Amino acid sequence: MMATTEPATEPKGERTVLQGKPPFTVDDLLRFPDDGNRYELFNGSLLVSPSPVPMHQLAIARLLRILEDAAPLELQPLPEVNLRVGPRDFFIPDLVVVPTEAVETNEPMFRPEDVLLAVEVVSPSTQGRDRHLKRSAYAAAGIPAYWRIELDDGPSLHVHELAGDEYKPAERHEAGETATLVVPFGVSFDPAALLRRRG
Repeated sequence: MMATTEPATEPKGERTVLQGKPPFTVDDLLRFPDDGNRYELFNGSLLVSPSPVPMHQLAIARLLRILEDAAPLELQPLPEVNLRVGPRDFFIPDLVVVPTEAVETNEPMFRPEDVLLAVEVVSPSTQGRDRHLKRSAYAAAGIPAYWRIELDDGPSLHVHELAGDEYKPAERHEAGETATLVVPFGVSFDPAALLRRRG
């Protein structure tokens, strides 16, 4: 059987043909075409996002550099990794921090226990999943910290730390103030730097 979907980035009238049928598995996902969309799974349900817009990519690149400069040698920040949570749960966080030794294994997917921090930059098409669905999924997977960046809000940084099997209420850091964080390592930065012009 085949399933079809109509991602927002495709011209009207054209459809991507996807192998398998709902509920999808991670193995189904690995057979999907490379059509410019980001495919993720939550409990077998397909989450489809178009390629990120330039400001989204800029924020990720800036944050990656900030974290790279601050990270101890045993930890490595990485953008857009494959995160397999279970047979029917698969995410592509915008950025993660993992142990350097987990990178050196060269495995195609990370496990939740490898991830010390997951970061999502909120886009208009992903607001609900980044604010609610992924926060719950990452907490249930035991990821110690989750950062959400809201670009339309300054930008602002929302920091969640795990307490039991749920994240504590977000600690909000506004543009123009320095956020000083200790998990997964010590780092300080102004969220405004994520979109500030160079020079």
